[in-house]
Amino acid sequence: MKENISKADRAQVAELIRKVLMGYICVREAILAFPKDSEDSSIIAAYHALVHFEADEDLRNRDSLYKEEQNDYLEFISYILERGEDLPDNIIQNYEKYYKGASLPHEKNAKGFLHSFLKFLNIEEKN
Repeated sequence: MKENISKADRAQVAELIRKVLMGYICVREAILAFPKDSEDSSIIAAYHALVHFEADEDLRNRDSLYKEEQNDYLEFISYILERGEDLPDNIIQNYEKYYKGASLPHEKNAKGFLHSFLKFLNIEEKN
């Protein structure tokens, strides 16, 4: 899959992550504001990191050290994306081995509908 890489999209995701960490928006709001139909593996990894962050809310509330480490990890991701750089391979590969792609929002057009429909049917698109 050829990646469409946009430094502006990466900067947008970095800002969304910071807003989540500061408590200005929730993870759901951030994910809904992600760039539409992104194929950028760094943005997809950031998506999964935020989903993981949300899923660990109970653990974060019980373990302050884990919360601090997870916040630092997301801050690191945000910093790299803000600079328009690729996330380190180990971060991307860590998510790729568990998740194929991401449920990022799609454009509101025929192509976006097709992406959503194929995802719903669990059919892999051929590029």
